[in-house]
Amino acid sequence: MYYVQGETMEVIAHHLGVSRSTVSRLLARARREGVVRVTLVQPGGAGSLEGRMEQTFDVRTHIVPVREGTTEIHRLQQVASVAAAHMVDLIETLAEPGGSGGTAAPAAPGPAGPGRGNHGDDARQGDADRDGAGGVVVGVAWGTTMSEVSAALPSRSVPGLTVVQLNGASDPMREGPSAGEVLSQLRASLGARTISFPVPAFFDHVATREAMWSERSVKRVLAVTRRASLAVFGVGALDALDAALPSQVYEGGHLTARDQAVLRRQDVVGDVCTVLLRADGSWRDITLNARATGPTPAQLARIPRRLCVAAGTGKARALLAALRARTATDLVVDDATARAVLELAEARGQAGAGSR
Repeated sequence: MYYVQGETMEVIAHHLGVSRSTVSRLLARARREGVVRVTLVQPGGAGSLEGRMEQTFDVRTHIVPVREGTTEIHRLQQVASVAAAHMVDLIETLAEPGGSGGTAAPAAPGPAGPGRGNHGDDARQGDADRDGAGGVVVGVAWGTTMSEVSAALPSRSVPGLTVVQLNGASDPMREGPSAGEVLSQLRASLGARTISFPVPAFFDHVATREAMWSERSVKRVLAVTRRASLAVFGVGALDALDAALPSQVYEGGHLTARDQAVLRRQDVVGDVCTVLLRADGSWRDITLNARATGPTPAQLARIPRRLCVAAGTGKARALLAALRARTATDLVVDDATARAVLELAEARGQAGAGSR
């Protein structure tokens, strides 16, 4: 009556024999529970911010306007709210008949390197085949951004949905979001079956990681991950400009001070799913990646839809690296950060042209 027929709250209250405040509460509940969904379509085109991002990085971009002077926490919450709605839209689209949600791209041989071999034989295990079969499988990372995204999710049950943790995460040594909290919120909001990844964010030794990757319990989680048709993740920044929103990979005690010194010497600017990246998007020869537990950009690329969420100009360098590495097919980002990323990209292009 309110949204479709255009009736006022007073008319609806009179018709239903209730108070106007009851109508207001019902409308708010309808929005909160997803009965009513509001979609805004912003003007696009080649000259728009979305158009420039899509043309430059070949990524479907959703720009979130955030007022100037706002706090970084509020900026993140605004972006997370839009990202949560977009995430649910993608999941529901994949869950539709013919939405390709039940099957992911076939696993290709893994890239050479420590612990990055081909797990094709593992996918044929009976236990692995049963996990996530017959429904949509979504891989999610953890961290400050994903904590806000999961908290902003509407209550909307998706039958047959399985959510698997993409990268390992021991509990943070200092205060901060945990992978368990993210999975718990996804389970509560979407009615999903959740699968945790019982390994640390980074192993202390490469040999330990290689040994764990031969364990059946780890193989089982990796097999489910390879069935994912959607991945959702944020971007970690090694030197975030805003201390109010630190990246948990670096602030949560997952890496030692010595590790972080090595990262700076190797020109690392950030990470996606705990796989470390340089500004140009390269990652293969970064030594600590041999101890990381998340999917590499090459492994992420096998997942058909990959939603990256980023907020705050302190993430600009790391986000540019993630886009250079082609980790994302979809991006939700605030307008100031998008402009900062484009400025960095243009500055790098001009510097490269001058050096030639």
